[in-house]
Amino acid sequence: MDPVFILAAFLSGVAALLLRLPPLVGFLVAGFVLNAQGYEKPPLLDTIAHLGVTLMLFSIGLKLNVRTLLRPDIWGGATLSMGLTTVAIMALLLGVRAALWMIPGLGASDLLSSLDFPTLLLLGFTLSFSSTVFVVKVLEKRSETQTAYGRLSIGILIMQDLFAVVFLTFSEGEPPGLLALGLLALIPLAPWLARLLDRMGHGEMQMLCGMAMALVLGYGLFEAVDIKGDLGALIVGMLLAPHAAAQSLARSLFNIKELLLVGFFLTIGFSALPTWTLLSAALLLLLLLPLKALIYQLVLMRFGIRHRTSILATLSLSNYSEFGLIVGAIAVSHHWLSPEWMVVISLALALSLVVSALLNTVSEQIYQRAEPHLPKIDIVDLSPSDRPLEVGDAEAVVLGMGRIGRSVYRRLTKEYGLKVLGIDSNPRSVVTLRDAGFNILEGDAVDSDFWDKMLMSSEVQLVVLAMPHHAGNLFALKQLRSRQFPGKITAVVEYPEEIEPIRELGAHAVYHVYDEAGRALADSAAEEAGLTSRSEQLG
Repeated sequence: MDPVFILAAFLSGVAALLLRLPPLVGFLVAGFVLNAQGYEKPPLLDTIAHLGVTLMLFSIGLKLNVRTLLRPDIWGGATLSMGLTTVAIMALLLGVRAALWMIPGLGASDLLSSLDFPTLLLLGFTLSFSSTVFVVKVLEKRSETQTAYGRLSIGILIMQDLFAVVFLTFSEGEPPGLLALGLLALIPLAPWLARLLDRMGHGEMQMLCGMAMALVLGYGLFEAVDIKGDLGALIVGMLLAPHAAAQSLARSLFNIKELLLVGFFLTIGFSALPTWTLLSAALLLLLLLPLKALIYQLVLMRFGIRHRTSILATLSLSNYSEFGLIVGAIAVSHHWLSPEWMVVISLALALSLVVSALLNTVSEQIYQRAEPHLPKIDIVDLSPSDRPLEVGDAEAVVLGMGRIGRSVYRRLTKEYGLKVLGIDSNPRSVVTLRDAGFNILEGDAVDSDFWDKMLMSSEVQLVVLAMPHHAGNLFALKQLRSRQFPGKITAVVEYPEEIEPIRELGAHAVYHVYDEAGRALADSAAEEAGLTSRSEQLG
C-alpha cells in the first residue's frame, strides 16, 4: 500500500485533534481527499477495514451478556425505532418528491422521481440503521461501553445487525443450507474454547488465539455456510464472554483493532466522489437525521429509561450505517436503485458520522439543556437500576472496582476496619464481586444523574477515585466538590500529567500508579536485603 495513505490518515487525524474533533472525522476527510486526488483504493485497504470491523464485533461479544438482548428496551427499542423510522423517512421522501416536482431542474428531484413506493420503503429501511463501528468506537474512546447508555446503544445495534442478517439472507434469495445448523455445535464447544484460551496465558499467544477464534472459527466458518462472517465473530465472542480471560483478551485486541478501523473510515471516502447534484441529494438525507433522533428518543422514553440514558443513547445512534452501502449494492445489482444512489448513500453516511461525532463531543451539555424541558418520570416507573442509590452505613466509598479498586476496598476493610461500599458501572463485575462477598452497587460515576440519585450519608469519611479513565475521575471529583462533600478525596492516576489537574480540583491525595508500585517494590526489596533508608539513617 502506498505510504501516502498512512501519511494522509496521520495528518488528518492530527488536524482533527487540533480542532478538538474525534480523529475519525479526519480519517473520513482523508478518504475523500485521496479519492479526489485520483488515488486508487488498494485491495489491502479493504482487507484492513474488514479485519478491523470483524475484530470490533468480536470484542463487543467478549463484553456482552446475552441476556441483555432479551430486555424489552433492547429488542423493543430496536424493533420500534427501526419500524417507525422506516415508515417516517419513506413518507417524508414521498412528500419531498412531490414538492420538488414543482421546482424543475433539481437533480435531487430527478433522483427521487425514479423511485417507486417499494424502493422508497427499502431506502427508509436502509436509513433506519445506525453505524455499529462508529458508535462502539466513540463509546470505547470515552470508556463508556459499560455505562447504562452504552449498553443500551450496543444492545440496539446488535439487534439491528441481526435484522440485517435476515434481510441479506432473503434479499439474496438463497437462505443458508442445512450445514448452517451445524453452527449450533459451537454452544457445547464453548467450554472447550474457554479452556484453550486459559492455556494461552496473557501474552502474544492469547492475542493470536483470540484472532484465530474471531477470524477462523467466527468469520471463516460462518461465511462457509453462507451467513455473514461478522455475525460469526460476534457470536464466538459472546460464547467466550463468561470466561475470566474475556476482558483481558478484549484489552489485548483493543489497540490493533483501533488501528485497523482507520482503514474502515478511509474506505468510506473511496466509495463516492460527489457532484453538486449527488451532494444535494445526500444533504436532503442528512436533513432527515433529526427525525431519526426524535424517534429514538420518543421510543426509549416509553421504556421507563432515565432521560440522560435515553438522550445520550439517542445522540450516539443518530447517524446512518455502513449497512446502507451493502443494501445499496444489492439494490443496484437488482436494478431497484440507479448507481447514483450508491454515491448519495455513501455521502450521507460520511456526513452523518461527522455530524454525530460533533454532537457526541457535547452530549452532556445537550442533556443538561434538554432535561428541564422533558416530562418527569415517576420513580416507580423506572427500572430498579435507575432508582435512588443509598450508601447505607458505609464509611468509605470506592468508585471503580477494577484491580486497584478491589485492592483499596480490601485494605480499607481489613487493615483499617472501615465499612466500605464499592461502586462500578460494569453489571457483570458487580454480580461477580457481590457473590464474592463485596458490598457493591452498580452505578456510573460519569453520569450526572448518578450523583443526583446518590444519597451520600454523613457517615462517609473517605471517597477513593479508582476509575480507569482520567476524565471519569475528574468528573466525579467535580461532582463531589459541587455537592460540598465534607470528607477526604483520594484519586489514582496513570500518567504524571494527570496529577496536577486532579490536585487543582481539590483532591486531598493523588497517587501515581506506577510510581507508587515502584516505591513499594523498592521498599520491599530493601527490607528483605536488610537495608535501611537514608531517612532512617539520619533519624
